[in-house]
Amino acid sequence: MTAHDTAAYETAVARYFEAWNAEGDENVIKAVAAAWTEDGSYTDPLADVLGHGGLAAVINGAHQQFPGFEFRRIGAVDGHHGIARFTWELVSTADGSAPVAGADVITLADDGRIRAVHGFLDRVPTA
Repeated sequence: MTAHDTAAYETAVARYFEAWNAEGDENVIKAVAAAWTEDGSYTDPLADVLGHGGLAAVINGAHQQFPGFEFRRIGAVDGHHGIARFTWELVSTADGSAPVAGADVITLADDGRIRAVHGFLDRVPTA
């Protein structure tokens, strides 16, 4: 991976959203394995998990909390030196509302999969 390998960042982020939008336990596990290294991590204000099982559990939890929603990238992916950042929204497929939005910074492994995600929540629903 070169310092500014745009295609690698785009591919990694596309796989990331495939994992977050996968449905069904088996599909989530497959998508997580394609997107993250075996020791991959995900950390945001609400979660701090390591490994494919933990990642799948966080994704499945989001699906349970927000049924009928999908994660969508907003804007471009900005990356350099194996690190990339991007913003996203959680969007209702029924009415287009987006109660949750955030930004993530990812670190890639040499094979192009995600080694770590550091997430920030910019918009969250009130209780």
